[in-house]
Amino acid sequence: MADWVGKEEFILKVIKEARKDQPNMGGRKLHIEINDTLEAEGIYLGRDRLFSFLKEHNGLIKKKKSYIKTTNSKHKFKKHPYLIGNIQPTRPNEIWVADITYISILGRQRHAYLHLVTDLYSRKIVGWQLSDSLAAADSIKALKMALKQRPDKAQPLIHHSDRGVQYCCNAYIKMLRKNEIQVSMTESYDPYQNAVAERVNGILKQEFYLEASFLTVADAKKKATWAIDIYNHKRRHWSLDLMTPEEAHNHQGLIKRKWKNYRKNKRLGAAPFQRCSSCTFEFGLVSFGRLEPAKGTHPNLKVPRGSAAPAATSRNVT
Repeated sequence: MADWVGKEEFILKVIKEARKDQPNMGGRKLHIEINDTLEAEGIYLGRDRLFSFLKEHNGLIKKKKSYIKTTNSKHKFKKHPYLIGNIQPTRPNEIWVADITYISILGRQRHAYLHLVTDLYSRKIVGWQLSDSLAAADSIKALKMALKQRPDKAQPLIHHSDRGVQYCCNAYIKMLRKNEIQVSMTESYDPYQNAVAERVNGILKQEFYLEASFLTVADAKKKATWAIDIYNHKRRHWSLDLMTPEEAHNHQGLIKRKWKNYRKNKRLGAAPFQRCSSCTFEFGLVSFGRLEPAKGTHPNLKVPRGSAAPAATSRNVT
């Protein structure tokens, strides 16, 4: 018993050190980070046991959801078409995604706004500006920061955003045209068409405490500077084969993903049928990864946890 108490204290110490810069690091990544250190001390802690350990010590991360509208798409400026639906980037600086998220400020100001430009391939934040304004001038400052680190202007680049007035206004579009950057925007209000930008907003808030309320805009900017630096250089992504954004930004070619997307959608380029590996049977797919209903269930189809048992389609393939 005393031996386990000593190990328990050591595990907590290792977890605390691993979460020093990333306090809201999730359990799966935490297991990868600390596993070698624990095994070097003869402690073998599986992933499920780690989750139980975290639960026992109040160490599980609870995600919060909050939303304040920062997009004003009711304006006179031209709304550009959606260009990136079937493109899977294979290099950095091929597609940039831009978005704005709010930061809570105590007192009369109430909110500041973080304008971000993120590289879609590497997930690296390449440009940002934090101010107390939603003005296009601040979005342009974030864009200018991104442009300064663009190494080869001859390579094609697409800038993708929502239809907010900041991105549709003449000054912003002029800046993009001047640098020979194609303009892409979401269609209507489909959140999946700017999902990476939204995801980066969530990571900065939930994992790096930008969801907190700050005394002043200067305090918020100081925290944002720290958060973006840690995000770019230390935060590993399952979608980047557990590389950091900075590491991925120095990479070329398709990057292997460590996670499976069960929300496949035809509109996002998913194959309409999934073939069984041991016979000629196929399972039909419809929107958002749901399997086409029909009589009977194929015995070789693996069902993701939490999903209803899918039904087979009525056709075989020869």
